[in-house]
Amino acid sequence: MSIEKAKEVLRIEAEGIHALLDQLGPDFDKAVDMIMACRSRVILAGIGKSGIIGQKIAATFNSTGTASFFLHPVEAMHGDLGVVDSRDVVLAISYSGETAELNLLVNSLKNRSVSIIAMTGEPRSTLAKLADAVLSVAVPKEACPLGLAPTASTTAALAMGDALAVVLLERKQFKECDFRRNHPGGSLGERLKVNVSEVMLTGEHIPRVSTETSLRQALSILNAKNLGAVLIVDEKQRVAGIITDGDIRRMVAKEVDLDTQCAADHMTTAPKTISAELLAADALSIMQEHEITILPVTDSQGSLEGILHLHDLLGKGQFRFMV
Repeated sequence: MSIEKAKEVLRIEAEGIHALLDQLGPDFDKAVDMIMACRSRVILAGIGKSGIIGQKIAATFNSTGTASFFLHPVEAMHGDLGVVDSRDVVLAISYSGETAELNLLVNSLKNRSVSIIAMTGEPRSTLAKLADAVLSVAVPKEACPLGLAPTASTTAALAMGDALAVVLLERKQFKECDFRRNHPGGSLGERLKVNVSEVMLTGEHIPRVSTETSLRQALSILNAKNLGAVLIVDEKQRVAGIITDGDIRRMVAKEVDLDTQCAADHMTTAPKTISAELLAADALSIMQEHEITILPVTDSQGSLEGILHLHDLLGKGQFRFMV
């Protein structure tokens, strides 16, 4: 008896999701375009079960390349509204579309020129009328025999959120390597299978100075980039040496004049490096063997391409040498 009832619930929930196919229309494309054009974040809002679904959708957005967070409507109206600005897009979820706290929030946000997407089972509701785009998640019926507990309706909302996330993922050309960057706490074995190029820091994130740079300036860059080291490069951007925060502490203890001495005079020359094409596992092996936490990434000519920190391999808070 219980198995038959469970099958009935699953059928009802499946029918609820299937019903969404006929409800997709121009507003779905409009919602996607609104999020793609968003210069800031997507903010999810909802009360009760809809709020929980909003939190899950926000988590899915974040892991697939769409910056997002959940904002509780009640907390928002008691001060947290300050985190929202006109560059954001708000995705408000309410099956009835008549949730008073949520509609109060949405109305306040409309007055701030914030773009609103509504996810509701009632396209003619107050929430829908306030929105710039409406995603209908109406279901034929709830799985709850009393018709009271949100069941099929919350499943439908969750599925619609997944549909949005996947379409956005493809529009943004989000790749597997991008997904890995957003999941540094995943399996260590999986993280170490990727190429160094997928986990290294590049461009402005690299702490680098020229050979003529003073120690004082090198220290400033070291502190600003917060990686525990600064790389010294020549005029062709080839790695000439490295200065670590430990080196700086020893210089201070010896009362070295940081303003008159050049970084090149106190750097460790010929630091260990790695190619971007090698595996992260190879990088970890080098770090373990030489008991270092920083690896410059260079090309075949020795020119700097990136930098790799041990934390990028093991994940924050897991720093230890394994033997």
